[in-house]
Amino acid sequence: MGGTQLTEKALEFGVEITCQQSNHEGVLIDALQDAQSWANGVVFNPGGYTHTSVALRDTVAAIEIPVIEVHISNVNAREDFRSKSLISPVCKGQIVGFGWHSYFLGLRALIGD
Repeated sequence: MGGTQLTEKALEFGVEITCQQSNHEGVLIDALQDAQSWANGVVFNPGGYTHTSVALRDTVAAIEIPVIEVHISNVNAREDFRSKSLISPVCKGQIVGFGWHSYFLGLRALIGD
């Protein structure tokens, strides 16, 4: 499920979303912090930073809106180091392994449907 399909699903639920992507840790931190000013929650795929970024963990812990961590692949079925998320303990929940549907499930979890 790409950004367009997710946006369409969000509209079906009566919510608006903004999709952002970056390969730069600082940009992700800025986006999370900025989300507090306009969003009710965040569906977040930290990618490889999941296992390495204390800075992203601290940011998620500091913002005052819920964050759902999502991953397209089942990180627990991959290399051992991928099963340890620094981010998930400070998130409302984690969804893994459902391909692009992980984003849809994360959105559903945030809006409570």
